[in-house]
Amino acid sequence: MPFNRRTLLLTSVAAAGTSLLAACGGGDDEPTPAAQQNIVQIAQDNPQFSTLVAAVIKADLAGALSGTDLLTVFAPTNEAFDQAATALGLADGPALVAALPADALASLLTYHVVAGRNLSGDLVAGNLPTLFQFENASAPLALALTSGVQLTDALLTTATVTTPDIAASNGVVHVINKVLVPPGVLNIVQMAQLNPAFSTLVGAMVQADLAAALSAADPKLTVFAPTNAAFAAIQQVVDGLSNSELSTVLRYHVLPIEVLSAGIPFGTPVNTITLPANMPQQITINNNATAPAIATIADTTMNAANIVAVDVRASNGVIHVIDKVLIPNLQTQAG
Repeated sequence: MPFNRRTLLLTSVAAAGTSLLAACGGGDDEPTPAAQQNIVQIAQDNPQFSTLVAAVIKADLAGALSGTDLLTVFAPTNEAFDQAATALGLADGPALVAALPADALASLLTYHVVAGRNLSGDLVAGNLPTLFQFENASAPLALALTSGVQLTDALLTTATVTTPDIAASNGVVHVINKVLVPPGVLNIVQMAQLNPAFSTLVGAMVQADLAAALSAADPKLTVFAPTNAAFAAIQQVVDGLSNSELSTVLRYHVLPIEVLSAGIPFGTPVNTITLPANMPQQITINNNATAPAIATIADTTMNAANIVAVDVRASNGVIHVIDKVLIPNLQTQAG
């Protein structure tokens, strides 16, 4: 990571008033009553948070989360960590904690923390700033209250509060059923793996042997990611492609640079990374979409794809979501 994410939380929260050993309790001391327990103690006393506790310890955040400043923690259960791990091809939540570097875990965890004691009845729909900083600003969660308390993360996936308002001496804990994914921490492939809407795309990337290239730190890329429904609409065509042709199709969805939505060159053909490298194919992004679509992409067919969501930020680029598989000229396929 380019800088130590732990510092961001430690400078956002006052110096810890309780060490991890104190949080664990010791000797013959009586258990601390629930109303007097801090956030870390509550997590340690609840078996469904054992993976969360392991992550907090590895990320060196136990002291900050045991301090006196009031915090709100949206706490994923062990099952939530297991689900994220499985999506990433790992055995379980503890394996995920073991696989991620401490700084990445710190980023992930601070994205689950909000300043102040925010009880469920006091929450207001809209953007909820977290203690995770991305590009020198707080990375928000989108909060909705129409069907309970729901949080949409940077990956456009939603977690639901299953148990609200667990009181702590230094704030409140809300139990959630999914690990929230922050911007800029995981790579493009990992982001796609964690969003069920891209499961067909992930399978195609693996089949075409492109996962490693799309996971590399450099260069930063732009991926126009078709949803499962987009692939299903042309399933017979996809099924008839060779691996080489499938690779050409997928590369046609990738730009060799990072292009955020604010920098899209509307109306100008742009090169994709379709091989051979000296014969790039082009797409054109047009600012002529009908709401709620954001823009359209013209490929080699007469049917444009709609860009339906933008700026899903990965560590090695950006994902924009589209509702149609882009069709290249397969005669220039990779060998």
